[in-house]
Amino acid sequence: MNKKIKMTLFAVFFFTTGLIAAFSCNNIVYGNIPGPDAETPETAASFPAVHDFSLPNTLSLCGEMIPLENPHVWEMLDREFNITVWDRAQVILYIKRAGRYFPYIEKKLSEAGMPIDLKYLAVAESALLTYIKSSDGARGPWQFMTHTARSNGLRKDSLVDERLNFELSTKAAIKYLKRLKKRFNTWSLALAAYNGGEGRIGKAVREQKTNDYYRLNLPLETERFIFRIAAIKIVMENPTSYGYNLYSESIYRPYKHDVVPVDIKKQVHIADFAKSLGTDFKAIKELNPQFLKSHFPVGKYKVNVPHGLG
Repeated sequence: MNKKIKMTLFAVFFFTTGLIAAFSCNNIVYGNIPGPDAETPETAASFPAVHDFSLPNTLSLCGEMIPLENPHVWEMLDREFNITVWDRAQVILYIKRAGRYFPYIEKKLSEAGMPIDLKYLAVAESALLTYIKSSDGARGPWQFMTHTARSNGLRKDSLVDERLNFELSTKAAIKYLKRLKKRFNTWSLALAAYNGGEGRIGKAVREQKTNDYYRLNLPLETERFIFRIAAIKIVMENPTSYGYNLYSESIYRPYKHDVVPVDIKKQVHIADFAKSLGTDFKAIKELNPQFLKSHFPVGKYKVNVPHGLG
């Protein structure tokens, strides 16, 4: 066979093979993706389907309507909603921990005549982790800074940090939020002040001549804060709508404990106290995380003990 013919056939063969390979790869990657109106067989698409969950048409937080008709407000909420709804492991833990902590928070909010939605503030602040500490020194489930904790009745020194005690810090948070609401008149501004500080929010209201939170220009962290709380509310109020289906037995239960008053005249080692009750050091420490050392400090106060030992 003529050498030129051989070379031509050889080139055609490789060109054709290349086209077939390219078409096959293209078909694998793109060929079976349906149009927007087509039904998607479970195994047809090469990429996993991702659904864009929609925001509700209307939404309130603490009884105040969020102006979703404002495009900027809608987009801010959409951002926080998508960040929250797709953080699958975190939301599952939110729901599980809520079973342990929400009943107490709801009870205390109800007793104080305050909106139940405020429980979502604790989720936004700490993910309902009682021991969590921020980079700027805020601690506990309500993320109190030292000064704010002390001004709302919590003890904070080298021996005791009551920010870490869920019940004590919840009572302090309710006290603080009530004061913020009284000063700023709306819950949106009160929550902004909780995050950004009373002085900063007060100054912004005066300088910008508006007390409408959604019209204030604030630091981005504080602007996002209200929307983050709202996004958490949307998902946690109706988790099954967003693909979260948990068995009831997997939800964490509240800790059962008794409360005993003590009057410590001289430092008592927690292990000795625990042994006298028939329990152990770890059990007492976990029920009373506010005690930072291995002993109880001198003074009169209440101690949580395992249920049935009080």
